[in-house]
Amino acid sequence: MFSSTTLRRATVALAAAAAASIALAGCSSGAASSTDSASGESKGALAMSFGGLDVPIWNAELVYMKELAEEAGYELLSDDPQWDVQKQIADWQAWIQRGDVKAIMGFPVQADAIVPVTAEAVAAGIPVVGYANVWEGTTGSLGSDYYADGYMVGEAAAAWINENMAGETDVPVVIMGEQTSDLGRGHAEGTRDALNELVEGGVSIAEIDAQTRDEGYSTAQSQMIAEPDTKVWLGTTDGVLLGAYQAVMDSGVAADDPTYAFGSLDATNETLDVIKIPDTIWRFGYSITAKEIAEANIKLLLQAANGEEVDDIVLTYNVVDGSNADEFYSE
Repeated sequence: MFSSTTLRRATVALAAAAAASIALAGCSSGAASSTDSASGESKGALAMSFGGLDVPIWNAELVYMKELAEEAGYELLSDDPQWDVQKQIADWQAWIQRGDVKAIMGFPVQADAIVPVTAEAVAAGIPVVGYANVWEGTTGSLGSDYYADGYMVGEAAAAWINENMAGETDVPVVIMGEQTSDLGRGHAEGTRDALNELVEGGVSIAEIDAQTRDEGYSTAQSQMIAEPDTKVWLGTTDGVLLGAYQAVMDSGVAADDPTYAFGSLDATNETLDVIKIPDTIWRFGYSITAKEIAEANIKLLLQAANGEEVDDIVLTYNVVDGSNADEFYSE
């Protein structure tokens, strides 16, 4: 897997032909339809459906996707199901009924529940691409090695625990984030396995299924009451863990307390600000930039919209710390 002493910066493994094969661009739902600059005719719309827009990196991706889809002559539609699968289904059905949607990409709130509306889209000639998930009816997907990504976080945390909490047994550790998707479950499993395998005195893991920052805050408060000695907090995405971080800060812990450790995937601008604090307690940060993900999203959507073979794209994380954090900010 990964070495805790030799964590190194990874690169995003996008296909080499990505830049040449697409004219990337994007637009938000509700904006005027984009047009082909050469012909003056609209190419139609692309649609992007995240489970909810309370995940910071997803909002950042949409900003870049808007620009990229627009340059390619498409309108970009997006929605905010607010983690309600029935609302997500209704949004997709509305897109299908528009008649101009050429491809849909989605992170389903519940993959099995989205299968029927996926079939409706495919029957209407609209290919559906998976974002961090695959389910019946999808063609191609964007993803990473979820288990390995989670293991990387757990391995780094285990090394820190062994160095800073030597001699302690059953160290309380929180793993926090949504665990309803392949992505969330894979991240949590990898993190859990690394901790169980590598922490010398053993760990007592509390797994908290939370989807929003507010849930991260409230569940962290409950955890601190139930287990006041919880000092290691790990997340599958930074949005939920930022809520937990704020709860810990509000409890009176200093941002540079040497006895605490936070770490999560998907470092976005606010997390990067925390990572840059001298001697920060946010000790483990990992990022794929929103721009890089957006480019991959649009590449897949355009392949699907153009009737081309849709190639899976696998991304890998960069290790982020105070020395390189400035490289990962979204505009």
